[in-house]
Order: sequence, then C-alpha cells, then structure tokens
Amino acid sequence: MSYIREIVPKEYEGRKIRDFLKEKLGLSTRLIRGAAIDGRIKTNSKVVKMNYVLKADDHIEVNVSKDETQNIAPEKMDLKIIYEDDDILVVNKDPFMVVHPTKSHQSGTLANGVINYFNETNQNCIVRLVSRLDMNTSGLIIIAKNQYAHMALSKQNAMDKDKNGDIKEPREDSISIEKRYIAIVHGNLDATEGTIDLPIHRPAVDSIKREVNELGQRSITHYKVLERLKDADVVECTLETGRTHQIRVHLSHMGHPIFGDTLYGNEGDDNYIARQALHAYRLDFLSPRTKKVLSLKAGLPEDMNELINKIKQV
Repeated sequence: MSYIREIVPKEYEGRKIRDFLKEKLGLSTRLIRGAAIDGRIKTNSKVVKMNYVLKADDHIEVNVSKDETQNIAPEKMDLKIIYEDDDILVVNKDPFMVVHPTKSHQSGTLANGVINYFNETNQNCIVRLVSRLDMNTSGLIIIAKNQYAHMALSKQNAMDKDKNGDIKEPREDSISIEKRYIAIVHGNLDATEGTIDLPIHRPAVDSIKREVNELGQRSITHYKVLERLKDADVVECTLETGRTHQIRVHLSHMGHPIFGDTLYGNEGDDNYIARQALHAYRLDFLSPRTKKVLSLKAGLPEDMNELINKIKQV
C-alpha cells in the first residue's frame, strides 16, 4: 500500500475535500474519482464523500494503490535497480533490450522483468513507464508504481507525442525531468561545449529516420566534451527538447556521428561496438512524494568503456 497523508491547514477550512485534493495535493480528477469510488480517501480514519467540508487539522489519507492487472508475462531477470521507493523504480537498462512488449518482441523486454520483480516482492503494481529508450540505447528508465506517481512525473516530463510520433516541447510552466546522455562520437568537435539548435523533421509518415530540416520542429541539444580521444570525443548531451533520435540526428548533422550508429553513422564500426554508443547516464527530477530533487546516475556500460580503450589503442 502507498499512502498520501496530509493535515488540513486553516486556509482550507470550510472548503470541500475535492478542492483540497486537487489544489493542495495536485491529484487529477480521474485519480480522485477512482479513489473515491473505491473508498480509498479518508478523513480522520473514516471514508468520506467528495463534498465533505473540511475543518482545520483534519487528517487526510489517500491510498494511491489499487488492484490492477496488466497483460505482460513475468520473466525472471537480473534488473539493475538504481533507486526505489514507494512510488517509483529506476533501473539501468542494458543495451539490446526492448523496453515494452511489441508484436515482434513479446518477451525478454524490460517490462517483463519489472512485472516479475513486482510479483516477487509482493508489490501490487503494473508497469507505468515515465521514460523510454531505444532498444540499442542503454541507461536509466523511470517506472511509476502507482497512478499518482505517474501523473506527477508525466507533468514534469511534459513531453507528449504529437501526431507524427515525435515528442512535443515541454510546456513553459512545467518542471522538466533533466535527461543527460553520454555519447562517443567520431572526430573532435570544434568547440568543447555548446548548443545545437536545429529543427528535426520526419520526411515521411512511415520513415524511421529523421533529418535536420527547416520544416521540422525546433530541437535543442546542449553538449559538453568530457574527454578528447584520437579523432573521437566522449560527449555529454543534455536534452532541452525530446525529439525522436534527437542526439543521434544532431551529432550526425554536425559531422560527428555516434560510433556504432548504423542509421545515422558510418559503416564499418562493427569492430568497435555492436550498437550506437549512447547511454542515458543521469536523471534529475522531483520526487513525486517529497518534491525534493533526485539526482540519479548510472556508469558507462562495459561495451562503451571497451570502445574508449580500443580508440586509445589505435
């Protein structure tokens, strides 16, 4: 069970509990409605209706857990758990792993492993993905354990997909989840740090590949060179917008494709690495419950460390 507990301040005396839940706790109408129907909202240990009139110092308790099922088969996996609390699970995804089941990948996905973990630890949760990564991109992914956490983190993420499947820019009033990646690229960038502000376009509805094109949406990537190598750089990239393949498209357009990127990069990288050398290594966001900043990191995977060593030996 996961609970939100609050004591009603004097300024809410005389107001309905529904207003308090929306304004003070930031709960959605949908969550409030469902919790009220299930009897999961209590005042002073008693189930109340949503027209209940509050008194100062009332004790409010909302059970944000509920019985849910999901059509994902549990599979035993060695999950790399970076952080966990009552509301979220953050895992470090290995490369070559699909995040969620699809028609072509119905098993062996991260979601299969997470469901199994929830079952083994007696947590009545379904997989609510807050962030996703391409199959061949490794790194941090957030899973919300309940509707409340998913709602709160989705507001921070504020990157809903548009009709073309790309991710919209964050709303101006949102607090964004800051996502940082490490990429290993061909060649040495002219500047050790800077911003790539170039629009990204999907040339056709059925196209997987994206391109820099003035017809596209504004896309912003901040970068910083962490290490200079021989004709290669280790680069930190921070997303300000979240277009599909944004980092890969931007770096390739700049003449510095990511090692192993067969879609936007060079041929012949197989001897170096078997996938694009891109790792989501850091997330900074507000805890749904405490509203305090969580800063989580995952070190470079083995294949990217090996790549760096190979480049140094050339």
